[in-house]
Amino acid sequence: MSETILELNDLHTHFFTDDGEVPAVDGVSFKVNKGEIVGVVGESGCGKSVTSLSVMQLVPSPPGRIVGGEINFKGENIAQASEKRMRQIRGNEIAMIFQEPMTSLDPLYTIGNQLIEGIRMHEKVSKKEARNRAVEMLNLVGIPRATEVVDEYPHQLSGGMRQRVMIAMAMACDPEMLIADEPTTALDVTIQAQILDLMRDLNKQKDTGILLITHDLGVVAEMCDRVVVMYAGQVVEQGTVREILKDPKHPYTKGLIRSLPNLHQKEQKLYSIPGTVPKLSMEQVGCRFAPRCEFAFDRCFQEDPVLYEADDGRLSRCFLYDDNEEQEVAAHVESDIRS
Repeated sequence: MSETILELNDLHTHFFTDDGEVPAVDGVSFKVNKGEIVGVVGESGCGKSVTSLSVMQLVPSPPGRIVGGEINFKGENIAQASEKRMRQIRGNEIAMIFQEPMTSLDPLYTIGNQLIEGIRMHEKVSKKEARNRAVEMLNLVGIPRATEVVDEYPHQLSGGMRQRVMIAMAMACDPEMLIADEPTTALDVTIQAQILDLMRDLNKQKDTGILLITHDLGVVAEMCDRVVVMYAGQVVEQGTVREILKDPKHPYTKGLIRSLPNLHQKEQKLYSIPGTVPKLSMEQVGCRFAPRCEFAFDRCFQEDPVLYEADDGRLSRCFLYDDNEEQEVAAHVESDIRS
């Protein structure tokens, strides 16, 4: 069996606001194995980025705070780790490519300074050695004129180049875990393909576990081994890429896949899931997708579903996969037929 690098167990991250307590991450559990690429998908506001920031202990506090659960990294629970311990882990063992490459680099420092600082923080090397490593990493991510770019400032680079610098910074210390939060946002298709190829190569060469957060199911199909589908702060379905894309179980996942354009069908209008992601609160009862779900029935509005295991071992947070519910529905249908 593959070695588990990162495992989240019943993680809860809440924001304490003037309007009340908001459960942005509500009982999230999944794992990433060594050398595996796991995709996290869902609409904006579903808790994907907050989950990744929780792993890195970068949730702004106040108002956010991890209030429960475990974040096990190589067997160590870092959910409540000290800032000193997290500084040892960040960039060295777990690295992150942030969602906004345009604003993630410090405009006051050169590219080289920002790369060198991270390398020297975690490794005992001279400034010259760190600079050589920085140039080497820029070459690795496909940046031309690396020996010149290392002395340039972020504003002198294009969006794609800055994204490559972010990846170089993330991979500079050979981390065992990489979190990529929408790494191809605002990039054109050609640059996006190059960035994804680069991440795949680094994954294969270094056997790095990657947690890839994205809205693009096409990227998931191309890059990932397994998929975690999130909705309203919860995991609603987990499975392999083939299982999720070929035969989705949860109504929300079905809606996401149905909204993809199909080149073989002439449709006047793309499908979209009706409604919007609900505003989260501690008083919320019932399935969070129920108001938008075409299969919802009374129980969906009265009880909170758990992650049920389907026939093929896949997990789905839907009462349709509760064995007791299936028996009740079958009995109800049979009684209607007899009457």
